[in-house]
Amino acid sequence: MRNLTQKSTALRLARFGTLLALMGALTACQTMQATMETPEKEKKAEVIPPAVEPIPVRSARASMIAPIVETRETITATGYAVVSIQNHKTPAQKRLLAIRASKLDAYRSLTEQVYGQHLDATTTVADMTVMSDTFRTRVEGVIYGAVLVSITPAGDDTYETTLSLDARVVDDLRALYLGQLASNIR
Repeated sequence: MRNLTQKSTALRLARFGTLLALMGALTACQTMQATMETPEKEKKAEVIPPAVEPIPVRSARASMIAPIVETRETITATGYAVVSIQNHKTPAQKRLLAIRASKLDAYRSLTEQVYGQHLDATTTVADMTVMSDTFRTRVEGVIYGAVLVSITPAGDDTYETTLSLDARVVDDLRALYLGQLASNIR
């Protein structure tokens, strides 16, 4: 499981690095202006470089990335499911069920991030010894507007699904939830 998270993080870093390299290449481009000559002198068209000072690449990258980061504030969640334990006879159907289960697991993870978890814990102690220790968690909520980022095989027998949710949608969901709680108290 930890190896899968590392692979996912490495893939995200590679995508981000590619984006930075592309932005760096685009900021290094300059346009040249050709002056129009009279018809007699068309053969001697003169190219005049723009009278703009070059922008340092590092600051140009930062100024281009900042708006992207600001507009793309999202939370992400990843879900996993094992193919071999799915309850069906054909391998294709098991694979489809694992994909579906991994997507539902990702939705559960998003719901935990938006609404939190309800946790019940019970510990029984007798003669200064822990006799039993039980934990139960429950997650409940509504998720809308989630974007499917990827569904990929993770190893030979597991599928990984990643979903993202815009921060503005998270704020809306939490406001609706708090409004519902307030109306239930009355």
